[in-house]
Amino acid sequence: MKVKKIPMRMCNGCMEMKPKKELIRIVKSPEGIVSVDLVGKKPGRGAYICKNKECLEKAYKSKRLNKNLETNINEEIYIQLREEIIND
Repeated sequence: MKVKKIPMRMCNGCMEMKPKKELIRIVKSPEGIVSVDLVGKKPGRGAYICKNKECLEKAYKSKRLNKNLETNINEEIYIQLREEIIND
């Protein structure tokens, strides 16, 4: 039997490679709309972040999400991410 490959993605906070299912995806759609993609299926350019506050704060301070998605991210997205991390 063939071993199934686990997709790995890099967290924009701690810069560590982790399994895709352990991360939250932030996506920029082809129309330029930025949103949180909890399912991981929305079309567009994605950036990933761990499900902990420290990684979110590092990514926020260094503006890594802005750089990776090549756009300015609204404060609403960061608020939504904080709520998602707290609820998880």
